[in-house]
Amino acid sequence: MDQQRIARFTLAGVADAEVSAHPFTTEDGLGLALTRFRRGDCDDVVLLVHGLTTSSDMFIMPEHTNLTTALLDAGFGDVWTLDYRLSGRYPYNAETQRYTLDDVAHYDHPAALAELRRHIGDRRVHVITHCLGAVSFSMAVFAGTVTGITSLTCNSVSMVPRTPRWSKVKLAYGPPLMEYLVGPCHLDPRYGNAPPLTRGWLLAKAVGPFHRACDDPACHMLSFMWGGGKPIFSHEKMSPVTHARLPDLFGAANVNYYRHILKMVRAGRAVKFDRRDERHADLPDDYLANAADVTTPILFLTGDRNHVFTDSNIACHRLLESTTPGLHELAILPGYGHQDALMGAHADTEVFPQILDFLKRKAG
Repeated sequence: MDQQRIARFTLAGVADAEVSAHPFTTEDGLGLALTRFRRGDCDDVVLLVHGLTTSSDMFIMPEHTNLTTALLDAGFGDVWTLDYRLSGRYPYNAETQRYTLDDVAHYDHPAALAELRRHIGDRRVHVITHCLGAVSFSMAVFAGTVTGITSLTCNSVSMVPRTPRWSKVKLAYGPPLMEYLVGPCHLDPRYGNAPPLTRGWLLAKAVGPFHRACDDPACHMLSFMWGGGKPIFSHEKMSPVTHARLPDLFGAANVNYYRHILKMVRAGRAVKFDRRDERHADLPDDYLANAADVTTPILFLTGDRNHVFTDSNIACHRLLESTTPGLHELAILPGYGHQDALMGAHADTEVFPQILDFLKRKAG
């Protein structure tokens, strides 16, 4: 399929499903949305949650079998995708605000689940998450802002974020450099297509020589934004069409989220960003403080070439295994990196079966 024929934010990747949009509003005043893909009644509903800079588009890509289609074909006839404040479909990441993952766990995920429950009632809900969507949704589960989740799948990272050494340097110094010196409060993989000599264009040109895995400026910027100097996916696992569509599939990332990630990396676990923030007084300072009380089974996925969050999910599984033995599961994906586990050209045969097996066992 020619990438030039794939419309931005298209829904064409999911066939033979009734598609409906379900907007909702968070307590702090943001308009967000769920999209429902329904083939029929099903006792087990699946919610898909993207990461920072991506959107629900990562789950409905038309160039190959996507996760939404795989779930529908496997008998999960009611699949929902969430676009929340981290979504590239919204302008929130490029605005001059300083949201944190506490905001997402406190406001976005509870509001999304409330809207979801309004339509599906008390049916079982399975949630599949990626990147900071996995971190923030795990935070919501462990803080109790969302309840009644039958199973949770976290790709790449969850409650124990760990990064390469070079990433720690970027997390520490990148936000102030961007906000107070370079210019905007966000990074964008589309800077390579900015007008010549603008600050974004100059940054993309400066980043390019350090990322030689390919010649695509958007891929270089994504590696700079998220990787420890290496691509955020294994190139051999990604479709050339997907690789050419990176500017459409990834958006801006507000640098304040990096500050929260760094605080977690330094703490060795998910923690509140600002203990003095009265808005989040009900959230725990340490999200793992009451881990023994969490009964939702979690499948931790990670590629063995994860250059973004390295062995985060291995460490998290090990930690939780000492608290709730046998409750959670770990799957290491050979040859995969950070993003390709859910967006790769052959993820439908190499990754999705492990997710489907986990869901079916928990559905029973």
